[in-house]
Amino acid sequence: MAKDLAIILSNGSLESCVAASLAAQKYRTVMMNVITGAGNGAGARTAYDQQVAHFKPYREHTLNMAFFAAIGKDTAAGLSDPRVNSGVGEKLLDLVPIVAVAARFAAHYQAAAVYLGLRVGPGMDELAQASEFVSIWNEMLQMPCRQGELEILTPLLELEEWQVVEVGFQVSAPMEKSWSCSEDSAEPCGTCRGCRQREAAFVQAGRPDPRTPPADSRSRGR
Repeated sequence: MAKDLAIILSNGSLESCVAASLAAQKYRTVMMNVITGAGNGAGARTAYDQQVAHFKPYREHTLNMAFFAAIGKDTAAGLSDPRVNSGVGEKLLDLVPIVAVAARFAAHYQAAAVYLGLRVGPGMDELAQASEFVSIWNEMLQMPCRQGELEILTPLLELEEWQVVEVGFQVSAPMEKSWSCSEDSAEPCGTCRGCRQREAAFVQAGRPDPRTPPADSRSRGR
C-alpha cells in the first residue's frame, strides 16, 4: 500500500479545491477529472487545470464518461457542483460509477484514500443518506474488494458553504483557481445560482473571494 498517495476527484469546484488542499497536507496526490458530457464547462475545466498546476500531482487523469450525456448529465453533480439543484439521492446515484472508477485507480496506485468534495450540509436526513453511502462504499472496498486500507473520505460532507470557505483559508487552498459559475465565459457571470451561492458563502464567512478583484480595481479598469 502506497500510504503516501491519495486519489482526488475534482471538477474544478470550490469544494474540490478545498478537499484537494486537505488531502495534499497528508498525501501526494493523483488528481482525476471526470468528463460526464459534452458541456462540462470551459470555466470548470480551466479551473481544474489551474489546480493541477498548483498542486503538481504525482499523476493526473482525465476520464470521459460520455454515457452521462445520454441521461442529460453534463456535470459530476455528486462533487458538490453548485450549478446542479437536485436531491441528495440523485447526487449520490451520479457518484456511483465515478467513485467506482476512482476506487479502481486507487487500487492500481495502491493509494491510501480517495477524496471527494461531496458536501450536503448539516441537514439530518440528507447527511444521514450521504454518510450511509460513504460507509457502504468503504465496506465494499474492505470486504469483497479486499482493499482494507483504502478509504473513501469526504472531509466537507456536513459543512455549510461558508464553513468550506473558512476551511479553505485555514489550509491556504487556491480558491481563486476554482469555478462556481454555470456560464462558459472567461469570467464568472455573477448572477447565476452558483455565483450567488459562492458570493453568499464568502460574505457569511467574512472573507474576500480571491477570485473577485477589489471593487476599486474594477472601477479603475473601466
